[in-house]
Amino acid sequence: MTARRPCPAAPGPLEGYAARFDDVFGSFAQRRGFREYLAGLLAPRDRSKTLTALAGAEPVAGAQHRSVQRLQFFLSESRWDADRVNARRLELLLADPATAAHGGGVLVIDDSGDRKDGAKTAHVGHQWPGRYGKTDNGVVTVTTLWADERLYYPVHAVPYTPAGHFAKGKSDPAFRTKLAIGADLAIRAREAGFKFRAVAADSACGDQDGFRGELAEASLPFVMALKPRHGTWAYGADAYTPADAARALARDGPDDPGDWHEVTRAFRDGRTQTWYAADATLGWRGPDGFTRLVVATADPGTLPDKATWYLAASLPRPGGPREDSSPHPAASLAEIVRIYGIRHWTGQGYKQVKDQLGRADFQVRSDVAIRRHQALVNCAFCFCWDAWFADHPPRHNAAPQPEPGRGERGPARRRTAARTVLAAGAARGTRLALPLDNAAALVAGMVQGAPAPAAASPDQLGRRRLRPAPLHP
Repeated sequence: MTARRPCPAAPGPLEGYAARFDDVFGSFAQRRGFREYLAGLLAPRDRSKTLTALAGAEPVAGAQHRSVQRLQFFLSESRWDADRVNARRLELLLADPATAAHGGGVLVIDDSGDRKDGAKTAHVGHQWPGRYGKTDNGVVTVTTLWADERLYYPVHAVPYTPAGHFAKGKSDPAFRTKLAIGADLAIRAREAGFKFRAVAADSACGDQDGFRGELAEASLPFVMALKPRHGTWAYGADAYTPADAARALARDGPDDPGDWHEVTRAFRDGRTQTWYAADATLGWRGPDGFTRLVVATADPGTLPDKATWYLAASLPRPGGPREDSSPHPAASLAEIVRIYGIRHWTGQGYKQVKDQLGRADFQVRSDVAIRRHQALVNCAFCFCWDAWFADHPPRHNAAPQPEPGRGERGPARRRTAARTVLAAGAARGTRLALPLDNAAALVAGMVQGAPAPAAASPDQLGRRRLRPAPLHP
């Protein structure tokens, strides 16, 4: 057998990470393209990360440069499998004790869109991209992310194809809704070896009975948001929205919380907040039903819109009749709040990092090229964690275990500060800027915004339970 030609090494530690993918690529050009593409994604730029930017060439005028054309061919025409690349990335994450998924983490289902002009790009359509707050022409991708209080990373990503791309529209057998894609990705994550306490999602998923049913049929526990005024059928004066159910809970003022229980939320900057949570009843949802309705709020007296969560949870109540027969461990109110709190910070933080690494900047049209670009961006994202943990080993050996009262989000990061990480200056000519210092700065920002270390909830005080040490940048 002919020996493989040695590939030009990527800068610094990136070579060690890229070399673990070499057997996934069949040619010298593919191995070289993989290294150059990741280096371009990680390098600082002052403009969108199009192919000219990744190659360090001038925009427009440098489009025909051989380094740009080489990346174009690698992304669009070369024969390699993006699914195999993603599978290798997940294998590396699970094999590293610093990033391995454990039962205390959360699998987050989300979808995010990027605006794209024209009608010839695969998956493009007039739809709700989410981030812009209005319908627009663009491409929406359904994603799953694994997260705990220390780190988060993408697991799978599948672009959603609008019904207009199919001959029979929504009746076409090949058409799949975003919810169907999300449920399938959750099952795929479990099959890939990812452990998690529950699947978490926002109200776009939580309000759909069919989606929750798919997860339940697959024996996947969930904690999902509900819209406060999403009505359900009820008798007479019975509560018919989650907000009605919350107002029906007993409470006689600050000195007598009634049905409400204190939960403590902790933040990275040292702040703590006392919230209140309770099991409510709404139709067939109740404390001991298959789906619990959990309300968490900063003020049970006023239920402020921006500080109140209405959550549908399939995890049984501790001490309830479902606890012994449920395949999943029971979850206290504090644990339910912890799970959804992780989803909240992940959804915000990941969008910022996605933009910085250029996932929204692709200028290719084919389905294959779009999926490859997304897989490569995810590899660059995970290299950042690989490089970070090489210099900052976790200070605990055991994976964090699920428990109530664990901390949640850190303080919000200003966009201007985030942009300085990856916009240190324009590259002149066609040279590749070294990505290593930039990757370290990027991960430092990610870790700085990670959830706070655990804070004890009232039902844990005095138990002297040991907790994992927090990860500091």
